[in-house]
Amino acid sequence: MPTGYISIGSNIEKEKHIPASIKALEACYGQLTLSSIYESDSIGFSGDSFYNLIVGFNSNLDVQEIVAQLRQIELDNGRNRDCKKFSARTLDLDLALYGDLIINEGRIQIPRDEIEKYAFVLEPLAEMAGHLRHPVSQIRYAELWDNFDKTNLKQHRVTPVW
Repeated sequence: MPTGYISIGSNIEKEKHIPASIKALEACYGQLTLSSIYESDSIGFSGDSFYNLIVGFNSNLDVQEIVAQLRQIELDNGRNRDCKKFSARTLDLDLALYGDLIINEGRIQIPRDEIEKYAFVLEPLAEMAGHLRHPVSQIRYAELWDNFDKTNLKQHRVTPVW
């Protein structure tokens, strides 16, 4: 059974939407593994800070079915699909990894390129799955994080009160 990793982010009512998304993901996939939660500045626009984390799960579902479930959870949490890529959002759920799959078909990209681009995806992934290798580069996530340019990084672990 493949292990999947979902990137979760929110900067609108994050104290409400992140716990709601975790509950919905548990309903879909059962037991989850959670990274720490990281607070980071918004990237690409001026806005409130984000909470981000990675959730691990095991499933035999088809990738398209998982992506459809993630979109529905976003919509159930007030996500506006008409907004720009870099904008405030109630909830952003992305299937970052699914086993060793490599897919680049339309809107589905696995592994997500955000893994290597953004600390808010890579740091929690390295925390949870640092021993695993990126399916394309074959570099361990812990090594990718060690080599990540942390100059001007504004991100830290937080302990939310929910």
